[in-house]
Amino acid sequence: MIAYLNGRFVYKSPAVVHVDVHGVGYEVQISLNTYSKIQDLENGILHTCLLIREDAHTLYGFFDLAEKEIFLHLISVSGIGASTARAMLSFMKPDELIRAIVQADLKTLEGIKGIGKKTAERLVVELRDKLGKQSFETNISPLKHNTLHQDALNALLALGIGRIAADQAITNAMKSDPTLNKIEDIIKLALKRL
Repeated sequence: MIAYLNGRFVYKSPAVVHVDVHGVGYEVQISLNTYSKIQDLENGILHTCLLIREDAHTLYGFFDLAEKEIFLHLISVSGIGASTARAMLSFMKPDELIRAIVQADLKTLEGIKGIGKKTAERLVVELRDKLGKQSFETNISPLKHNTLHQDALNALLALGIGRIAADQAITNAMKSDPTLNKIEDIIKLALKRL
């Protein structure tokens, strides 16, 4: 397995990038999300996933590990191939996609090209718990500069609560009582909302 490539981006398009690693050129399939982050870079690292089929060896690349992890989760779902997973990550940012799955937002998922009602339901059933419990490096908090929110989030993560569930509980707790100004009170209220 090729875990990552560190090299020069010789050719870039919204779907494919060629990476020169010490004179060896790798063709890597990417999402629009990754393209938007590397389009102005000459060099960089792409975290990769090599998928081997009878008729092809295809290398998929991701700007960050969170996107790669989500891609791997997506292709584990029956009926979701690598091309569909890449299209999903092109249509939505990883944190938006996680949120849609965890919140069972079928309407949003069905809005993605190639995803029908049954596939959207399957995504939610198979990935909701996995993604809700897992901590990704993607920061999905809309209040990321609020230190009380961040401190409360770190505390709940340390307790083993999934990032998305913890983030939602804290956001709801702080909205329900805007006068909260002690971290302990925020955590207590958030725990009641889990």
